Amino acid sequence: MIAIFRKKRVAVVCALVCLIAVLSILVWVPGAVPSAAERRKVPVYGVETDQNVVALSFDAAWGADKTAQIMDILEQYGARGTFFLVGFWVDHYPEMVKEIAERGHVIGNHSTNHLHMAKLDRAKMEEELRLTNEKIAALTGNAPQYFRAPFGEYNNSLIETADAMKMQTVQWSIDTLDWKGISGGEIADRVLANVKSGSIILCHNNSDHILEALPLILVGLQNKGLKAVGMDEVVMSSDFTIDANGIQKANKS
Repeated sequence: MIAIFRKKRVAVVCALVCLIAVLSILVWVPGAVPSAAERRKVPVYGVETDQNVVALSFDAAWGADKTAQIMDILEQYGARGTFFLVGFWVDHYPEMVKEIAERGHVIGNHSTNHLHMAKLDRAKMEEELRLTNEKIAALTGNAPQYFRAPFGEYNNSLIETADAMKMQTVQWSIDTLDWKGISGGEIADRVLANVKSGSIILCHNNSDHILEALPLILVGLQNKGLKAVGMDEVVMSSDFTIDANGIQKANKS
């Protein structure tokens, strides 16, 4: 009896294995891999480049009293910056928006209301970007080419929305954590310990110690043979790919 039971159990197991194999053949279709549209999209976090350049960027959502001084320091060291502006900041400081553009720095879009945009539907995402683009263009004559998501939160729909509006979504490879109130020296140390060609550095225009940190950062960059330039001199606009880590690379011919 034991022998018969074991044989039946083996037969049942074999039948199940065969059934699973048949179902796998029926379900699997050659080439059935996720399409490009289904794959996770990523913004530009940094750039692979042989140019000794980095992008210093400043998110502007609250306050503007240090912005002119930031530009003074940048220009003192022959540097350019990129300012990602929120729509309500543009409403409060239109003359500063004009000054940023007139002084040759890059302006990016940081949404209209600084919302958690990955939670929005596509129409609301488009509205958040469009309204700020229109406000900036009305003041400067040019709509932004770059978008940075509030809180660094994004999904495929948000990146696709920015793409459709001819904007590149840009994050950062170095977070200064200046918003935490750390000292200027600590901010600079965070940058200089991690910076390399193609780095994108996140700062905030009204953080507590940004004015003390900037000269230290700029001198440190010069000592490393690096120059702070606008986002348009670091991020490629065509003929590139972005790897899974968000590193933008030129396509090889």
